[in-house]
Amino acid sequence: MIFPIGDDQVIRGHKPYLSYAFIGINVLIFLYQVTLSTPASNEFVMTYGSVPSQILAGDNHYSLFTNMFLHGGWMHLIGNMMFLWVFADNIEATIGNFKFLLFYLLGGLAASAAHIFFNMQSTIPAIGASGAISAVLGAYMVMFPRSKIKVFVIYIFNSFKMAAIWFLGLWIAQQFASMFMALPTQSAQTSGVAWWAHIGGFAFGVVAGLLFKYVFHMPRLDGEVDPGVV
Repeated sequence: MIFPIGDDQVIRGHKPYLSYAFIGINVLIFLYQVTLSTPASNEFVMTYGSVPSQILAGDNHYSLFTNMFLHGGWMHLIGNMMFLWVFADNIEATIGNFKFLLFYLLGGLAASAAHIFFNMQSTIPAIGASGAISAVLGAYMVMFPRSKIKVFVIYIFNSFKMAAIWFLGLWIAQQFASMFMALPTQSAQTSGVAWWAHIGGFAFGVVAGLLFKYVFHMPRLDGEVDPGVV
């Protein structure tokens, strides 16, 4: 397994306050979760997690937002927050705080929409920031394809750098592979991971990243080649 632990830093005109605030909110809510008894924790997740069958029945629409801030365990939280820490600040610093807030929340909604569409009958609550974070990854890949990502490889206990377009390209390929492997079970969430949320969020992020880069002409990394050449 490999994890991102750092990247090239982009200095822009906006401080990434919201990126760090989202990390803080996620951590605080999880710390609250672990103080609950098992029955109370299960009820908390069922109430604020996004259940496809309930959403389509017109219930608990607020959970489309609240589910982005819940996590199922320490590793779930740490993994998501590491990705958010590495990738979100550069997006926010480049597009601005308010645009980032809208982008992040809309990315989470797009991820939930994709998950619900492919799991309409599911009664399993979907939780986690990974859908919104997947949108961040998609935008990062098209906005900063040449940024160097420092990754840590657990198996060899060592780190190295690779271009963002390769790291994130491999990441989304893994999501598709895992989703197809889950198809025989008739549910892309049977394994405990909402693969379609990752894919839907990433697709939204790619489209948003292209708009930020080519339509709104957000500045590129210093030294990056002209648009269209990667």
